[in-house]
Amino acid sequence: MPHSRRYRSSERSSRGSYHERYRSRKHKRRRTRSRSSSSERDRRHRREDSYHVRSRSYDDHSGDRRAYDRRYCESYRRNDYSRERGEAYYEPEYHHSYEYRRSRDREGSYRSCKSSRRKHRRRRRRSRSFSHSSSRSRQSSRRAKSVEDDDEGHLIYRVGDWLQERYEIISTLGEGTFGRVVQCIDHRRGGARVALKIIKNVEKYKEAARLEINVLEKINEKDPENTNLCVRMFDWFDYHGHMCISFELLGLSTFDFLKDNNYLPYPIHQVRHMAYQVCQAVKFLHDNKLTHTDLKPENILFVNSDYELSYNLEKKRDERSVKSTAIRVVDFGSATFDHEHHSTIVSTRHYRAPEVILELGWSQPCDVWSIGCIIFEYYVGFTLFQTHDNREHLAMMERILGPIPSRMIRKTRKQKYFYHGRLDWDENTSAGRYVRENCKPLRRYLTSEAEDHHRLFDLIESMLEYEPSKRITLAEALKHPFFDMLEMEPSTKMWDSSRDISR
Repeated sequence: MPHSRRYRSSERSSRGSYHERYRSRKHKRRRTRSRSSSSERDRRHRREDSYHVRSRSYDDHSGDRRAYDRRYCESYRRNDYSRERGEAYYEPEYHHSYEYRRSRDREGSYRSCKSSRRKHRRRRRRSRSFSHSSSRSRQSSRRAKSVEDDDEGHLIYRVGDWLQERYEIISTLGEGTFGRVVQCIDHRRGGARVALKIIKNVEKYKEAARLEINVLEKINEKDPENTNLCVRMFDWFDYHGHMCISFELLGLSTFDFLKDNNYLPYPIHQVRHMAYQVCQAVKFLHDNKLTHTDLKPENILFVNSDYELSYNLEKKRDERSVKSTAIRVVDFGSATFDHEHHSTIVSTRHYRAPEVILELGWSQPCDVWSIGCIIFEYYVGFTLFQTHDNREHLAMMERILGPIPSRMIRKTRKQKYFYHGRLDWDENTSAGRYVRENCKPLRRYLTSEAEDHHRLFDLIESMLEYEPSKRITLAEALKHPFFDMLEMEPSTKMWDSSRDISR
């Protein structure tokens, strides 16, 4: 590459002609003379490269800084899943670290020069060029300060700021481990309101954003009319190291609505409609050789989360009922095509399929398992597998769903979890008592003996089948008897999947 050739030639100060070395020093002086000392130059370069330093240091300690989902207890619900993608999605656009090294090398050759004549010439030229170079330096310094990051790599912004001379920031909608989502006015779309996802200036999150953009472009290409209920991407750009993605503006996530409603379960007719839409959206992905790999209530958003309020006399509290159960599936940063590398571990802990835990390989059926866990959570209001440990997770599965198949036990590399072909689990320990007291066979979670409720649990059971090859497919799930009543229920009357509420 041309950059690398120039870098190597700058080190060969002992070779080449006097004029070449002189021109090199002259070039260096014009770039760096705006500062009065080498220490100030060092500080300037460090400030310009600060986000690169943060990015590297964050990745170096990523194992110690994994993200926690806010669930029930704000710090309990852990997302211990990380991508294992390569780093070469495309070449980075920033080369500040290279420039810093090059200027430091030139500084070394500058200090080694002892000719008094050359020093005299430098002083003369400095007196002539100081005024011009210092003003240029002050201008570049002001430009650098206009875009700043905080210590975690978030973009620092204020309400009223504009990005790309197009997006006017109105408010902050939310924050996650990846960055922040802000509501903006898109002045190139007639003042439409959009959600702008601003990714942290941290390489692993930027890489995930690039992967998400690739998937979203494929989804837009395959579904130009946006009929398959996956969130629609309008635009994307790189803003000073922050990947930014513009989406249609949606409401609360199905989890946030549940949390704000004191974890009051959704009524069964709303569970039916939401479950049907999730199956439809994810089936579209599967039909296009994609696996979402991170399905959870946080990644399923209402199109509009307006609600009606009623007062519960028995519990003495206000209760919310969402007006429309139209939803969108979001967050494709972990989505994987069939031909791509499949990471060993995927999914957020509570929605992770047994074949992933046992490292038996995974494909589209792992999404079906996650959907089964999600539907259960909509129905009862809490997570089915409330744990953060693999062995305990497997023990919960056995308590709720029955024994793990012997074939899966024989094939897994995780033999440390088993002893003589059975799960190595002591029910008399504190963890054993926790599982015994908090988990029970699946059908015992039924809140009604009505046929409709039993049909729902029949669907959930077929989704929570241990063997991926025996697990129901989403094409089969959409034909399940539980969805037969869908046409007659009021929730569908408000469902218009093509409606644009962003204006």
